[in-house]
Amino acid sequence: MIEKPKFEARFLLPKYWLTWFGVSLLYIISWLPYKWQLAMGRGLGKLFYKFVPKRAEVARRNLELCFPDKSATEIEALVQKNMANTGIAFFETGMAWWWPDWRIRRKLHVHGVEHLEAPQKEGKGVLLLLFHFLSLEVHARLHGFVKPAVGLYRPHNNAVMEFLQTRGRGRSNKYMIPRNDVRSMKQAIESGEIAGYLPDQDYGRRRTIFAPFFAVPETSTTTGTLLFANSKKCAVLPTTCFRRDDGTGYDMTFYPAFEHFPTGDDLADVTRVNKMVEYAIMQRPEQYLWVHRRFKTRPNETDPSLYQRS
Repeated sequence: MIEKPKFEARFLLPKYWLTWFGVSLLYIISWLPYKWQLAMGRGLGKLFYKFVPKRAEVARRNLELCFPDKSATEIEALVQKNMANTGIAFFETGMAWWWPDWRIRRKLHVHGVEHLEAPQKEGKGVLLLLFHFLSLEVHARLHGFVKPAVGLYRPHNNAVMEFLQTRGRGRSNKYMIPRNDVRSMKQAIESGEIAGYLPDQDYGRRRTIFAPFFAVPETSTTTGTLLFANSKKCAVLPTTCFRRDDGTGYDMTFYPAFEHFPTGDDLADVTRVNKMVEYAIMQRPEQYLWVHRRFKTRPNETDPSLYQRS
């Protein structure tokens, strides 16, 4: 368990001055009108598309692999939209970490909260499945206004960023758990907490099964979901949070808990999770984190990379 960290004098050392400069700039921008920040984010995304071609190429390749029936023109249009949303996500971090409750709360539109409340009324904890959409920082902050939760996270290598992200993500929630602390995560769920978990990235070969994901038949898929869900006191419940196209806020949706999960058939179970990820992505494909190399781990170490162009 990670409690909210305290400021330390070492954060003022010269090696952190550049970090503080960038963070201060983002903080100042975060006070601008919301729609201004959306416009600035789209502009930043255009710069990402033009001047960070490696990231755009990863997104392009992921989309080609997932949607082989789309034309090159359709793929490129989606890449450009995705880069625009990536730029917006940069400014959303400032909103999520520093906006006062009254300002960010009015952007929240909740759907299906009864699905979240049902297992808690039965005395169960909730393994809340979140996915890597670009509004994830806002999602975490907004969720605390519905039901404060705990969450797994990866500690930042930069001490100042670790201080800021932990405090920012914990503003409306309870506490953070380092992602390798499996015991604390399981204890939180068994004690009735809502615990956020992200099962939709390539975490390598440890605790992995190769399962279908869109048009890629063998995709490295974590079995961590099953590890945490394997308790009678745990309900597995997906949620999404999408940015509205009209700039009026975010739609947070809770879906019904998985029934008869896990079943004991690990491949079928993680495939079921992947199908839920696919369903979520198809609602807002331009808002998903396509710049992550989702298919970097192959079934055999000698298999050629899917990111190498022939």
